[in-house]
Amino acid sequence: MRKPASIEKVQCLLAGEHYVSSRALSTVTYLALHLGRPLFLEGEAGTGKTEIAKALAAALGRRLIRLQCYEGLDASSAVYEWNFAEQMIAIRTAEASGGVDRDMLKDELFTEEFLIERPLLQAMRPQPGGAPVLLIDEIDRTDEPFEAFLLEALSDFQVTIPELGTIQATEPPIVILTSNRTREVHDALKRRCLYHWVEYPTFEREIEILQARAPEASEALSREVVAFVQALRTEDLFKKPGVAETIDWAKCLLALDVISLSPEVIADTVGAILKYQDDIQKLQGSEAKRILDEVRATLDPV
Repeated sequence: MRKPASIEKVQCLLAGEHYVSSRALSTVTYLALHLGRPLFLEGEAGTGKTEIAKALAAALGRRLIRLQCYEGLDASSAVYEWNFAEQMIAIRTAEASGGVDRDMLKDELFTEEFLIERPLLQAMRPQPGGAPVLLIDEIDRTDEPFEAFLLEALSDFQVTIPELGTIQATEPPIVILTSNRTREVHDALKRRCLYHWVEYPTFEREIEILQARAPEASEALSREVVAFVQALRTEDLFKKPGVAETIDWAKCLLALDVISLSPEVIADTVGAILKYQDDIQKLQGSEAKRILDEVRATLDPV
């Protein structure tokens, strides 16, 4: 599929994949697509940064290639590695057949036949349906040397393998980087990208998101769930629940045939929205009832 011709079409495409996008996010996505610039999305965990890459790939009919970042990730792990097991088999086979030409064998061992492609190299290859969507997820988990490597890769859309040379993308991938801001990412990397801070959604938009992802939930239950989660985000918690937790919780409640929240239901299902014991303890006893009563006082009757 061709790239969308307007901001409204970006919103429609994403909505077709059950992703409810704000006007601001749709605008920066449209610009990233048409200017060929990487898109850097930063914000709290669970606000939909990763999901937009998945939705965009599905909407455009492109392959999604995901590089999940972690502490200690280096360039070789992100680009390629050699299949040492297959290389050893080739060496043993050549030795068994006799008359081994070591120089020729060395040249044969370091060919694409023995190359294991990792996400960055895969993203440089031509793909059916057009350039892939390359998701570099949680870049803040890596360190500065890896960021420095990405500067070249994202500037020229090429990677270098010493034994094979430089491989450049014939059509640059659509690049989306995400960060949960566990540390500051260097300005040099951000300057190569279009930037957007992904906020927690408003009440109305989170209702839309929940209706798109859990359409079986009644309007009354959806409003209670969203209002309760948004109230939790104002509490002093170690980890505030994201939109992903809102959706998970609603699906848990549906699986239990719950039609309305109660302190008992909240206590039984709190593990769907809070992931740290200290936070869960803060919701014990009368605290859940207090928040639920406050939430219901603010909700208009359906």
